[in-house]
Amino acid sequence: MGWTAFSSHNEPPPIMRGGWLDALRFIVASLIILHHFQASAPVPLADAVHPVFERGGFLLTNFFLIDSGYVLMRVYGAAVGGGRMSKTDFFLKRSLRVFPAHLIMLGLLVAMVLLGTAIGLPPTHPEWFAWDQLPAQAALVQSFGVHGGLGWNAPSWSISALLGCYLAFPWVLRGLTRVGPWMALGLVVVGYLAANELCWAILKYPVYQMPLALGIWRALPLFVLGMGLAWFAQGVWIHPRLAGWALLLASVGLAVVQYFDKHALISLTLISIIILAAGAVPVTRPSKLVEQAAVVSFAMFISNEVVRIGWFGLAEATANRLNLGEIWRWALWIMGVGAAFVFAFLFHYGVDNPIQKRIRAWLKKRGHSRAEIKQPVVSLEG
Repeated sequence: MGWTAFSSHNEPPPIMRGGWLDALRFIVASLIILHHFQASAPVPLADAVHPVFERGGFLLTNFFLIDSGYVLMRVYGAAVGGGRMSKTDFFLKRSLRVFPAHLIMLGLLVAMVLLGTAIGLPPTHPEWFAWDQLPAQAALVQSFGVHGGLGWNAPSWSISALLGCYLAFPWVLRGLTRVGPWMALGLVVVGYLAANELCWAILKYPVYQMPLALGIWRALPLFVLGMGLAWFAQGVWIHPRLAGWALLLASVGLAVVQYFDKHALISLTLISIIILAAGAVPVTRPSKLVEQAAVVSFAMFISNEVVRIGWFGLAEATANRLNLGEIWRWALWIMGVGAAFVFAFLFHYGVDNPIQKRIRAWLKKRGHSRAEIKQPVVSLEG
């Protein structure tokens, strides 16, 4: 190789909007929608097309959690580590990013269930809307062993787990920044493997199959892995050509291995390479289209289950009443997938973004902006 692949002397590219990290963010959010919606098709895609539409959900969650640790480390690591942003400020900023949208979606679900029951269209699976499950989910504590949190807007368990990761962030940061990038990379990899083996030894299943009530223990090793990847990325320059090829080959490799089976650890390695490579490719021509698509990713994630429940509840009742054939049912399914994207864009620009602007203004007034972040955040949760 006629050029240096890795260097600790060159400056790694900054994290920026409109590049591969943003593109991946939107792609993963889109695949999460497809994963959640596939079982509502006239024939589940996992049966009609390929089992990956069902089993791949854990991979998308893995990506989401690793990417969150990676991006937050790169965006907030220097400010929190240098004392320009306190631990309290960091947690407050991150929790206020997720709570408003979460509570709005949960309130919308409650209203849908109450209204549907009142007009004679109660949930077809009432066990997923048990009222005793609601308090834990509303408080986002369902991944910490607190009773409740099942059903309703079920994907919010990962947001709950991330709140725990936000609390751990400053302490993990302190440990990682005391070692070099290569050592940090080795430590987080070994740490994840150790957590997986410990889970097997105690619970008899891998860490990615941790029940939702213990979701923090699934999320934290992946979040820390992402932080380690970011510390490596900040300390080691990777040649753009190598990063580009690594991104391409790891993406193809992930698709190939998933075609045959789950291959959890191999897939996790490839996901880590994809994220690391995407962050190492310089963003020379930021795409406004990619940026605008990516900023809606959190709205896509937090709202798609609500859209799925509402849309297919009505679609199934309509299809049964009109005795619609399979072609029409597929048309309703495709429209439902499209509705998830449309709703997410409308919710982001019409509701979530205006709320976040007010929150940022409030934080600034209260003095929480003394560590102003220059690089935009590109993680899935915004």
